[in-house]
Amino acid sequence: MLQFLRLLLLLLLPPPGSPEPSEPPGLAQLSPVEPPQPPDLLYADGLRAYSAGAWAPAVALLREALRSWAALGRARRDCGVSCAAEPGAALPTQILGAPQPASGPGTWEPLLLRATLRRAECLTQCAARRLGPGGAARLRVGSALRDAFHRREPYNYLQRAYYQLKKLNLAASAAHTFFVANPTHLQMREDMAKYRRMSGIRPQSFQDLATPLYWAAYDTGLKLLGQQEATLALPKLEEALQGSLAHMESCRANCEGPEEQQGAEEDAEEESQGGLYEAIAGHWIRVLQCRQRCVADTATRPGRSFPVPDFFPSQLRRLHGAYAQVGNVSQAIENVLSVLLFYPEDEAAKKALNQYQTQLGEPRPGLGPREDLQRFILRSLGEKRQLYYAMEHLGTRFKDPDSWTPEDLIPKALREKLREDQEKRSWDHEPPQSKPLTYWKDVLLLEGVTLTQDAQQLNGSERAVLDGLLTPAECGVLLKLAKDAADAGARSGYRGRRSPHSPHERFEGLTVLKAAQLARAGTVGRPGAKLLLEVSERVRTLTQAYFSPERPLHLSFTHLVCRSAIEGEQEQRMDLSHPVHADNCVLDPETGECWREPPAYTYRDYSGLLYLNDDFKGGDLFFTQPNALTVTAQVRPRCGRLVAFSSGGENPHGVWAVTQGRRCALALWHTWAPEHREQEWTEAKELLQEEEEEEEEEEEETLSRDSAPEPPSHKLQRVQDKVGKPHRIREEL
Repeated sequence: MLQFLRLLLLLLLPPPGSPEPSEPPGLAQLSPVEPPQPPDLLYADGLRAYSAGAWAPAVALLREALRSWAALGRARRDCGVSCAAEPGAALPTQILGAPQPASGPGTWEPLLLRATLRRAECLTQCAARRLGPGGAARLRVGSALRDAFHRREPYNYLQRAYYQLKKLNLAASAAHTFFVANPTHLQMREDMAKYRRMSGIRPQSFQDLATPLYWAAYDTGLKLLGQQEATLALPKLEEALQGSLAHMESCRANCEGPEEQQGAEEDAEEESQGGLYEAIAGHWIRVLQCRQRCVADTATRPGRSFPVPDFFPSQLRRLHGAYAQVGNVSQAIENVLSVLLFYPEDEAAKKALNQYQTQLGEPRPGLGPREDLQRFILRSLGEKRQLYYAMEHLGTRFKDPDSWTPEDLIPKALREKLREDQEKRSWDHEPPQSKPLTYWKDVLLLEGVTLTQDAQQLNGSERAVLDGLLTPAECGVLLKLAKDAADAGARSGYRGRRSPHSPHERFEGLTVLKAAQLARAGTVGRPGAKLLLEVSERVRTLTQAYFSPERPLHLSFTHLVCRSAIEGEQEQRMDLSHPVHADNCVLDPETGECWREPPAYTYRDYSGLLYLNDDFKGGDLFFTQPNALTVTAQVRPRCGRLVAFSSGGENPHGVWAVTQGRRCALALWHTWAPEHREQEWTEAKELLQEEEEEEEEEEEETLSRDSAPEPPSHKLQRVQDKVGKPHRIREEL
């Protein structure tokens, strides 16, 4: 613990980097005549004004909430820098590992506490000067507000308020800002389309008011490099690197804020019953964990789920290449040496370094890696060393976000344990991996079936897209079956009327039993009804092999469904073909909960959609987060494509509007419960088998009977005896 607490004093070292712009770009800056007010109160007042239709006050309050939030972050960052550079802030050499004089045990404690108190006093006074009486404590915000600002929700309200005030260009800017961070938000997608159709809105109004400026410089630099304009690209690439380093410093400063610790401390309250030093160590560990996450935060674009891989090393690789192109060999060497700080054995970087040194000739004194990157790496390695120490000795958790961390930095015993844990990861926590065609042939005996997308590629859990379950000819047979049944007026679901989910579409459904009855009556072809049974079993076999190989699945319901766009009713259509839902629970988007209780079909465990055609517009399947708004994946139908997934709240899904044509698919649900096995499937199979047996009997009778034929009335009576009993027809989506 003594070693760990000494490392704690690294908190008092000044962070490197330059500050970011003082205000979020875009909106006109508000003059801070007085210290900022608490952003949570401003935001709440803004929402109340919005709900009351007081649009101008709502705009003013929401903008002031954004300004107050930004001011809090700037004050925390600037105060941290100034207090670290204050005279007397240097750490005593005794604590930093220098030889200690002969003294009694615990002489380091007064030094630690005095340094901590001195830094706390400086930070408190600085915050009071910047933020008014009470400082940062007065502006402390909760996790709900932090999440709302992270999702840019104030801009969603701003765009609507600006629209009501007829300030359309400002509305478009606010809408675009929200949409950049929420690109799958359904309502905003529609609003953006409306704004782009409005003639009075200038194209330049579609600007992002909140994304850090380094992303624009980064994208511009990459574009210029692609156009072989290295001279023009270099200033943008440098701006992107400096801006991303500055953003990371802001993120790190926020890790020391009280609200950043609030949730973690509440979670850890029951776990820790220690005293002063355990509390200090626990708080410091959470600060370090947060700081390490800042690299991924900086490398993640707004609206994206994952960071740009190797963000800082990749920028340095582009910089040294661009400097070499323009003939600035010294700067090229500086940046390639910086790459080698991350990856000392990078062969491409070592080869480039040798080439640059040859071009330069005699070595130049003082030529080395970039100082800002040297500080970044040394500091990061020091923090990782402390976190791995805490993992080994205090039982804490840490997931290293960087691929360049040296293996020898991790304690040997911990290194072996991490490797074992990785090898023992269970199926429940790993998405299905792509399997070759030979696997599907051997396991499923279905030639031509391929795994197109697994759960990881679909950004979820227990999802898969497989192609090749039907041939084009088989799709044609099932499409003809659906058309013939519809023409005969034998719709099982909604009799071809308007869909219960959308007034702009017609819905037709056919169950396996109804198909068998129609085939028996000669209304539809028997090959189509037989294929419907065969294909449903084919899907069940595949779904069980993929998701539940050790536990049998049973078909619980099979439904051939077609949705047709109603002509003349598709202009500016705003609804979905099928709203977002889950198949075995009642989804509550407000809370993200999914209640597994009636009226939901709680016995369903896996779902499947087997598509028959793609000659229509719209109609794509999409998955969302539990809020039913944020789209996580989208699948385009095509003949023979199966989308299979678990039926619970982990897979909310819906269907985009079918705006032209007719979309047909086979919907199937599977269950682990034998008592919920689809009885109509068995009845349909028996009915078709009876018909085959009758035909065989008739053929035999034709060969052996005498000249006296059976009266037609007797034959009709025998057929009615077999099919005359009433069958239960299920009407279900």
